[in-house]
Amino acid sequence: MTIGAHCIIKNTRIAHGAHIEPFCHIEDAQIGGDSRIGPYARLRPGTTLAEDVHIGNFVEIKNSQIAAHSKANHLAYVGDATVGSRVNIGAGTITCNYDGANKSRTVIEDDVFIGSDTQLVAPVTVGKGATLGAGTTLTANAPAGKLTVSRARQVTVEGWQRPVKLKK
Repeated sequence: MTIGAHCIIKNTRIAHGAHIEPFCHIEDAQIGGDSRIGPYARLRPGTTLAEDVHIGNFVEIKNSQIAAHSKANHLAYVGDATVGSRVNIGAGTITCNYDGANKSRTVIEDDVFIGSDTQLVAPVTVGKGATLGAGTTLTANAPAGKLTVSRARQVTVEGWQRPVKLKK
């Protein structure tokens, strides 16, 4: 196990072979063996990571369980979620777990690929082996083994002019 400079770690179990990069904040968590965390990662209370999990820079995990060989390498928020094995969580992905009154859970089954800039609006389940296309806002369950995309079709507006700032 190695722990980089300037980390804050409270009430956390870190298994053999885990590597914590600098500037991580970790509290009330469990980190499995051979996992890589950070730099600049935040593991909040209730986080449990199995072996060989990669949580990269500017990733925050809260009250979530992440199974073996899964990764969220950069710029993501995973809160109130159960994540299976061999899952790839793309950059900019967030679980939308709070509706202003209640928190709901997201389930991501094994072998899922989540494209960048995806929002998972809980409660929702992503089935085993599913792929979510980049930019998807998932509001209903994604079926196993299928590609799910919710982007609007790209349009170019002819004749559009950028607004000009008026001089004062």
